[in-house]
Amino acid sequence: MNKTNKTNKTNKKSNARNKQLCRILIVDDHPAVREGLAARIATVPDMEICGAAEDAAEAMQLVRNTHLDIAIVDISLKGGCSGLDLIKRIKDEDSSLQILVWSMHPDSLYAERSLRAGALGYINKTHTTSHLLDAIQKVRNNQIYLSEDTTKRLLQHMVGHAENKTSNTPCEVLSNRELEVFILIGEGLSTKRIAKRLNISVHTVETHRLRIKCKLDIKSATELTNMATRWLMEHQ
Repeated sequence: MNKTNKTNKTNKKSNARNKQLCRILIVDDHPAVREGLAARIATVPDMEICGAAEDAAEAMQLVRNTHLDIAIVDISLKGGCSGLDLIKRIKDEDSSLQILVWSMHPDSLYAERSLRAGALGYINKTHTTSHLLDAIQKVRNNQIYLSEDTTKRLLQHMVGHAENKTSNTPCEVLSNRELEVFILIGEGLSTKRIAKRLNISVHTVETHRLRIKCKLDIKSATELTNMATRWLMEHQ
């Protein structure tokens, strides 16, 4: 076998190995989380971390400039960016890139919204990394990954929604940003603190509060706070 043939054979083997690799992007605003997750994934022979980002701008730059198979995205990111908005931007940029949401937020709050935004799976950070690796494999094979409880809840929700089309629960009627504000109100944050957390103006938060009150038929700020607190306790 001549040198050229040997080189071609080597390149073909290398390309075959590369095609089997699952190239992964981690998007999370906590450095220790990114490093820990990268170290765990590095132990899997056919998975490779090709980038890590703490905010939407870094994530989109990597999506545009790096060949990726899966993006693991948190809901809350640096700079007040919503992971849900980032998911939509990623899918607009590269529809073939699969997305798995890995978040501390309860599944009941964001699992369905994540799927609607374009993600293929949702897993809570309270689960072990072994569960996370299972989720990555599912998403890698173009399969939806949700916990068993979340799957049951979503199916029950679909049946209930078909029977009752007048539902006006927060998860039903609020936009992604309005739900974020509603949750932070339930956590006891003031308007100024919410504005700082989400990196938006106080005026914008006040506008969201007014829209939330209107959509949920709430008359006062006290009623809004009480409702948000009770609702959040029920969904944690």
